[in-house]
Amino acid sequence: MSNSLTDSFISYVSGIRRYSPRTQIIYREALDRFFLWLDCDSENPEQAAGRGNIAELITGQTIRAYEVHLLDDEKMGARTTNLHLSILSSFCKYLVKEGLLQTNPVRLVPKPKSGKRLPVFYREESMEEYFRQTEYYVSDEFLEVIRQTADKENYRKMLNRLIVSILYGTGIRRSELIGLTRGSVDTERSVLRVRGKGDKVREIPMTSSLLKEISLYLIAVSSLICFAPTLETPLLMTPDGGKLYPVFVDRTIKEELGDVAGITGRKSPHVLRHTIASELLDKGADLNSIKEFLGHSSLAATQVYTHSTIERLQKVYNNAHPRAKKGGNNGD
Repeated sequence: MSNSLTDSFISYVSGIRRYSPRTQIIYREALDRFFLWLDCDSENPEQAAGRGNIAELITGQTIRAYEVHLLDDEKMGARTTNLHLSILSSFCKYLVKEGLLQTNPVRLVPKPKSGKRLPVFYREESMEEYFRQTEYYVSDEFLEVIRQTADKENYRKMLNRLIVSILYGTGIRRSELIGLTRGSVDTERSVLRVRGKGDKVREIPMTSSLLKEISLYLIAVSSLICFAPTLETPLLMTPDGGKLYPVFVDRTIKEELGDVAGITGRKSPHVLRHTIASELLDKGADLNSIKEFLGHSSLAATQVYTHSTIERLQKVYNNAHPRAKKGGNNGD
């Protein structure tokens, strides 16, 4: 279900706030769900949202009832429920701006509490095992095979390995990876220029091995795809010569890490980002440096990695400390 209010709000977040297409879809689906419930729950079904008095329909009592509905009837978790309430809050702020509401009723509704979820990460040994297994795909010998055969499957193997290498080596987001261009790579200074959230540009140092891998890949792609690249040409291209897209990247990570010993659970670009952040912290990097490395807007977003580090330290302590192993009993 949709209505004119939803349409105008989505146009607002699209044109003025410049929300991504994916975010617009999430917002619209959440609002459609709310308005469908509102119509079914209303004592007067004929008075559908968007056609009646919106101030009478969307009240603090209504929002609270909807929150209970999501938690009890829809069996949503606290995090998902909070997401829906946040979207409703943004919508109500827009209605206040348009003069359709006097205040934002969502602000008066207590939010369900959800425990903080610690970042998932892969063990360093597992990542080293992956790079050892795929080492041949970044060799001069394998490059020569690609150049002689122009085989797309071999090219895909080199591309897949490079996708993992860049995500793990730089900690960039999936969207940032897709947005990389030839001009993003500064070989003289060994840095990668990344355009992140809020259109902010940051520079990330690259290892010599990653630079070499990128160089070999660029030679491979030029032998397979005939075109005249510019600085704006996508750095990474599919075997058919197209730009990477989210599903392609997600599928690549699942395929590449699926059979690696020690890697279980979720396999995604974001877990690679969590992994390198945790490793940097473990090896003594300060939080401010990691914040700049990841492109976080505030230090609070980076501090979550301290929790995962402390959790690992606790396990080591319990397994290794003599007092911990003995249960801490005096005299033992």
